[in-house]
Amino acid sequence: METRLIRIGHSPDPDDAFMFYALAKERFDTGRFRFQHILEAIDTLNRWALEGRLEVTALSVHAYTYVADRYILLPHGASIGRNYGPIIVAKRRFDPAELRGKRIAVPGMLTTAFLALRLYLSEFQAVEVPFDQVFDAVDRGEADAGLVIHEGQLTFEAGGFTKLVDLGAWWYEQTALPLPLGANAIRKDLGESCCLEVSNYLQASIDYGLAHRQQALDYAIQFGRGMEATLADRFVGMYVNEDTRAWNQESRQGLERLLNMAWEQGVITTRIRPEFLPG
Repeated sequence: METRLIRIGHSPDPDDAFMFYALAKERFDTGRFRFQHILEAIDTLNRWALEGRLEVTALSVHAYTYVADRYILLPHGASIGRNYGPIIVAKRRFDPAELRGKRIAVPGMLTTAFLALRLYLSEFQAVEVPFDQVFDAVDRGEADAGLVIHEGQLTFEAGGFTKLVDLGAWWYEQTALPLPLGANAIRKDLGESCCLEVSNYLQASIDYGLAHRQQALDYAIQFGRGMEATLADRFVGMYVNEDTRAWNQESRQGLERLLNMAWEQGVITTRIRPEFLPG
């Protein structure tokens, strides 16, 4: 039987590491498929998705709107914020209404965090920096505020920052729906049969991690960029859970509302109806 190589792109973060632990450590047989893990920052993966570079990739929901012709969403692997999500921070507390027109450091124009910020605040000056340099940009005075993703949502106070807005909480106030931030997608040109087979293995990896949480967490912590264990545990719990196991109806409604609102407000130029591989 000929072996088929599938490259999976995901970020070097505890939540993604937890999700792909069983595959990375070969905890079960994957038949005719061999999986190669490509670890890159989410903004890089988003840009690669525009090229169709990888067979399977984690990507921002925002980026998906530009690659929906090439990739189909997997029915699992989502990162969903339920009344929490990316945050806007500053060195001093001020009224969020004062953010209008301000310089805001953002971790990539294709991130869902940036999309949510555009919906929340129509007028601001985006200062694009790598996600792990957002705090530094604000510290150096290059930006008045910063849009924070990943573990920075939990560690911002340690750096002397104050939270002005939680965009996930704002979204929930507006819609009473969860905020889908990230997804896993697979390239359509692999063919339906191959896509379904690969999807089953990715589902099995998520299920294994959730069933063997401590094992998966011990592996994931090494990707925590110095995060202490209890904080990594909390972060993984926020973004790898039953919402990751399967996109349920509520999460799909949140995704549709987000993309429709983005189109209605001119943040994206094409109206996208999300397409999911059968689960």
